[in-house]
Amino acid sequence: MFGMVRPCRHRLGERFTTEWMAHLCGLCLALRGDHGQLARVVTNYDGLLISVLTEAQSDRSGALRRTAGPCPLRGMRTASVAQGEGARLAAAVSLVLASAKVRDHVADGDGLLARRPVALAARRVAAGWGAAGLRSGSAVGFDTAVLVDAVDRQLGIETLAGPGTPILTVTEPTETATAAAFAHTAVLAGRPGNAGPLAEAGRLFGRLAHLLDAVEDLAADAEAGAWNPLTATGTSLAEARRLADDAVHGVRLALREVEFTEPGLAHLLLVHELRRSVDRAFGTTPVCASHQPGPYGQPPQQGPYGGVPQNPYAGGGNPYAGGGGAAGGSGSGGGFGGFGGFGEGPAPQPPKGRRGFWAGCGMFWLLCCTCKLCCAKEYEGPWSRKKREGCCRDCDCDGCDCCCPCDGC
Repeated sequence: MFGMVRPCRHRLGERFTTEWMAHLCGLCLALRGDHGQLARVVTNYDGLLISVLTEAQSDRSGALRRTAGPCPLRGMRTASVAQGEGARLAAAVSLVLASAKVRDHVADGDGLLARRPVALAARRVAAGWGAAGLRSGSAVGFDTAVLVDAVDRQLGIETLAGPGTPILTVTEPTETATAAAFAHTAVLAGRPGNAGPLAEAGRLFGRLAHLLDAVEDLAADAEAGAWNPLTATGTSLAEARRLADDAVHGVRLALREVEFTEPGLAHLLLVHELRRSVDRAFGTTPVCASHQPGPYGQPPQQGPYGGVPQNPYAGGGNPYAGGGGAAGGSGSGGGFGGFGGFGEGPAPQPPKGRRGFWAGCGMFWLLCCTCKLCCAKEYEGPWSRKKREGCCRDCDCDGCDCCCPCDGC
């Protein structure tokens, strides 16, 4: 369940939490239905944005949902899940990029992958995922070659990068890949006029994904002596923050040009939650009222990068128009930084080493079977060992009614 857009159910509300979970389950089931149980390992939060964007542009008269059977991650309950070409495109993109990531770990000899038998098995899994992604992409008219080309070019660019190399040169392959995936959602939804602005939004989203991953891994990479784009190019954290803030603002402006049928969830994820992702990576995480300590909550504090965000829908009207509210303005003063207070995050913990590929797979299934991916207030990422939030945790309820029938979260 990796990804940088990890919303909290308190900020999404009941309606959008249900929709978000429908897309998450839809991506997981599309992977299982087309490519088998093992493919579900590549389910990720960012990949479901492809499904969200496709549905947000689609005619609501179509069959966008189906009822899925009982699942352990939902407490053996049925659920309405997203279906169709958007979920299949999300699955194709997730498979191709996961295949590339496994090959990258094999090339680096990470963990157990340094052993030849394990590396050989991992290469076969990666090859199978890559071929499966190609088939799924072709089925929905998407040429995954642009993703494969971006991955292949990334290694060469990183090899040549050094002090003084613009950081945007390093992020370009990721930007190109995400731009193509975002743009194709317009084709699937039958709105080709949206392809241009969505490609721009995707390009900036890819830039953010690369930058925030580099920021979050900076300490661990320094300790392990691993390559990091910020260190290699001599890019400061202040410059990385400036580029990240500009990218978030650019995504909002690009979305203003998109013709949506129902923009609600896409707006929340790509405007509000994207801002929170930046704040989280740089240690200025906004805290929603439901997660503040103490019986009466905690007053919002001024963070080092900005002030207290306002009501994201204050003033009504077009959610992407300028003016007040979370979507109005740029920067962080009245910006688009989520709901509730805005205070500094917890002090960073000493970085732990990454788990190997197979050890991470084992931990992933353990987290799945114990429902921690859904209900835990905080858990350790199966591969990265970074702290994550349960996707539908609820710390204010008397019992856990989100995804498992237990007496308390």
